[in-house]
Amino acid sequence: MSTAPLPPEILAFGEAMAMFVANSPGPLSEVQHFQRRLAGADNNVAIGLARLGFRVGWLSRVGNDSFGDYVQRALESEGLDCRHLRHDDDHPTGLVFKERAEGGSDPRIEYFRQHSAARKMSPIDAATINFSALRHLHATGIPPALSPSCRELSWHMLEQARIAGASISFDPNLRPSLWPSEAEMRETLNALAAKADWVLPGLAEGRLLSGKQTPHAIADFYLERGAKAVIIKLGSEGSYYRGHLAGQDTSFTLPGLEVSKVVDTVGAGDAFAVGVISALLEGCSPIQAVRRGNLIGAEAIQVVGDMEGLPDRQRLAAIEADLSSLST
Repeated sequence: MSTAPLPPEILAFGEAMAMFVANSPGPLSEVQHFQRRLAGADNNVAIGLARLGFRVGWLSRVGNDSFGDYVQRALESEGLDCRHLRHDDDHPTGLVFKERAEGGSDPRIEYFRQHSAARKMSPIDAATINFSALRHLHATGIPPALSPSCRELSWHMLEQARIAGASISFDPNLRPSLWPSEAEMRETLNALAAKADWVLPGLAEGRLLSGKQTPHAIADFYLERGAKAVIIKLGSEGSYYRGHLAGQDTSFTLPGLEVSKVVDTVGAGDAFAVGVISALLEGCSPIQAVRRGNLIGAEAIQVVGDMEGLPDRQRLAAIEADLSSLST
């Protein structure tokens, strides 16, 4: 007799899109050939955690079209539980096209998502979630930027996870062009971050949202609002941690790792989040968690694609062992 699969221990939600990456450098208007891949910051983190052996669920909507079928197959091939992924008959799957950048520069990206199925998400999409079985929720600032109904879903997800006692991570992942105003973006995302245990902004994001300039002051801004730890991405300079975990008030800056060649910077912050979240869920110390974040972030920028560089457990063990041997 077959048994029903266990519910996810980690849940993420957002917009997964079909992405077309240019095969050659140059303006998108001149590119003839593309490779189809998967895009979406929220699902990048979900995939990264699934590769490390966690039971991860994905909540979203895609169109009832070939791209929606592709997205679901791609997510399930990565081990994600897609019981909360809906196919929408009336709205299409979002698409994104990405340049092949050179010299480590940020590639130009063009989105086709204005009327996407994911923008129609609402608390109704979460009706069948068993929050009592949930250990951790990962959220970003992208879903609340997509539409008012997606914003309601974000509030619902964080509130229900908090009631259920699950830990919550929040990456602002700013998309200013999707918001009616910068003021509304700041107010909404800061309020959502106040419901999270671990807040993971980039330095520029933290400055914009908090009005503070230093990593220490940005961290204090969120700690005063209820966060237990704030981990700030400093780009090539590494990352900054400040928090109250395991009964200790700790702060430190951990330098970044040098890489021989930067190939694709998109998804680096998501990779960093995978490292930090996975390590904290495993009971690692803050410095171990931030070190793993830096390490997986460095791995991600050395290959083409938003999530192709995310390691599985075997690869992670190998690169952590290499890092340990270099530091001894």
